Parts: sequence; structure tokens; C-alpha cells
Amino acid sequence: MASNKHRVLFPDSKNGLPASEITLAEQLKTVGYKTAAIGKWHLGHQEQFLPTNNGFDYYFGIPYSNDMDRLQGVKYDDYWKRPNDSIKTEHFNVPLLRNTEIIERPANQHTISTRYSDEAISYIKQNKNKPFFVYLAHNLPHIPLFVSDKFKGKSKRGLYGDVLEEIDNGVGKILATLKEEGLAENTIVVFTSDNGPWLPFKLNGGSAGLLRAGKGTTWEGGMREPTIFWGPVHISQGVIDDIGSTMDLFTTFSKIAGAKLPDDRIIDGVDLSATLFEGKVSPREDMFYYRGTELYAVRLGDYKAHFITQGAYGEFGERQEHDPPLLYNLSHDPGEKFDVANDHTEIIDKIKLLVEEHESKLVKGKDMLVDRE
Repeated sequence: MASNKHRVLFPDSKNGLPASEITLAEQLKTVGYKTAAIGKWHLGHQEQFLPTNNGFDYYFGIPYSNDMDRLQGVKYDDYWKRPNDSIKTEHFNVPLLRNTEIIERPANQHTISTRYSDEAISYIKQNKNKPFFVYLAHNLPHIPLFVSDKFKGKSKRGLYGDVLEEIDNGVGKILATLKEEGLAENTIVVFTSDNGPWLPFKLNGGSAGLLRAGKGTTWEGGMREPTIFWGPVHISQGVIDDIGSTMDLFTTFSKIAGAKLPDDRIIDGVDLSATLFEGKVSPREDMFYYRGTELYAVRLGDYKAHFITQGAYGEFGERQEHDPPLLYNLSHDPGEKFDVANDHTEIIDKIKLLVEEHESKLVKGKDMLVDRE
């Protein structure tokens, strides 16, 4: 699902997630879980690629990004140059699906965040007497931004903050439902995001705080995301600053649920359950940062080496190769301001050996994003 020509799937893409891939939903169904996907899918809009053909018993959501299916004349620049209230939800003819049926088009994006949260709550109540897995992926705050009347003007952060207020309200209702239904002590909730802010869209694109750059880059501002694990009985309160990845959720939840990991492929995720439940050090020691199909940076422990750097999507900037690579100590310098490569050539040597090992085992799949109608 990586390409150097297209970054994502589009409404005219021919392909989607290959059937040979094993989703977390498929994995959990082997041990009796009911499964639902609610929200953004973006792994193929054709029926064979939808959640209902990839391990999910139920789907309610938009099958790709909420900025797609734009009406003619609506341009990306409009999202931050025009007044927020001049961008209409009707400008985006995106479909809202229940399972495989389109039930609304264009989807009303003013109400979509609250409807997603309500669908999650409904599914939890309907399946409270059996193991369940709910994957809730909000389309917002991806641009274009929309919010319901109830949350308009609620925050001090403008429209972007209002959108987050509405999502936060939904998370609160979901946690309250788990408590009311007596499920909180036997449920784990994970809250995270997929990438950093889309900087060309300024205040409407989010913020990475003190981290460098944003979405589309392999700097920390584009790749590092806060993550919260909530489980009142099983997970003690605390802060973990070890490395973890969304890739690790597959392995970790397979372990927790008692699902056998497939042995016919390389699994990139590691099991974080001992870190979550026992406070042990994370078993993940490294991270590989790709842009398209090309390896740009590698982290080993506290150190991150940049072999290639480039600007964010929408303001690409010059692609630069670095030999020796740039090196940053992320525990001392998470903003990646001070290159320490000259002081730690031994770390660079270790990272280069790690790259050699990684590439020797890498199995490259077919580009599933390139083919379009």
C-alpha cells in the first residue's frame, strides 16, 4: 500500500487492500470476537476491498478521505484562503456507507463525528455480552473541517479546536458507556492518530507543537504521535517514553486475545503487553521511516538518522540526501535541531548495519496505489 506516484487511494483507484493481508479484525474473529469498523476506511472503496470483506461484521463510514469527490471548481487552496463558512459539505460528494450500501451522498460532514461516536456506542451495547472489537477512525480533523452547531465556537482554537471538542465529547460518551454497561474493567481503549499536521493549511492543518515539520515528512512532527491506552484495572496510570508503533497493535492485541500469530509471513509488530500491564521496557528498539517506497530515516534507541529529507506534502521543498546522515538524540532533542553525527560515528555505523539487515529481509509487494481508471 505504498507508492512513489500516488500517496493514497482515490475514488477512481482500481485496487485496495490485498485479500492475502490479515487485518486485526480477521485475527480477532479466529477467537470469537464480533467486529465493527466505523469511520474512515481508505483501503479500497470497491466492495471486495471494504471492511465487510476484510474481517469486519459491520461497517458505517466514508470509504476514503473526506476531501475527495470534490465538485468542479473547489480547489485545495480554498480550504485556508476562503472563510471557513464558505466551504460547504455539499462541495464534497463523498458517500456514507452502512456495510456495502450507500445511505447518504454527499455525507453531511457537519454531523459525521457525532454520528460515528453514536454508532460505536450502539455497537457496544448490542454486543456487550460477547467479546467485541470496534475500530473507530474519525475522518475529521482532516481537512476540510466541519463541526456541528452544538460545538461551533466551543474552543479557543477556532474551527480546528471545535472539531477536536466534538471528537473528545464522543470519546467521553464511549468511555461512559463502557462504565455504565459494566464493561470498563474488561476493555482496553486505545486513542492515537495517523500523522502530524498538514502545514500548508496553516491553522486548519493542526500543530505538532515543538516537533519539527509535519505530515508527509519523516521528521518527528510528521511521524510521532501521542497514544493513550486506557484500561482501569489492567493498565496503571503513568507515562511511557519508549518506542511503540501502530504496527504493534496487531501483535499486542493478538497476544491479549489469545489469537495465534500467522507463521507464513514476517510480522513487523512486537508485543507491547508486558510494557502496558507490567511496566516493562518496550521490546521495540528501532523504527524505519518511509516516504513512499523509499527509506528516509531510521531510529535506534534514542538516536534517529536521516539519510534523506524532504518538505511536507503541498510544499515539497528540495529532496536532500545526506552522507553522512543527519543524527539526532531524540531524548535530548525531540525537535531535531542539533545534528550530532560528528560526535557519534559509532551510532551511525550501528544504524547502517541495521538498514542492511532490514533490507535483506524486506519483501516488497506490488504497488496497489498506482492503477487508476
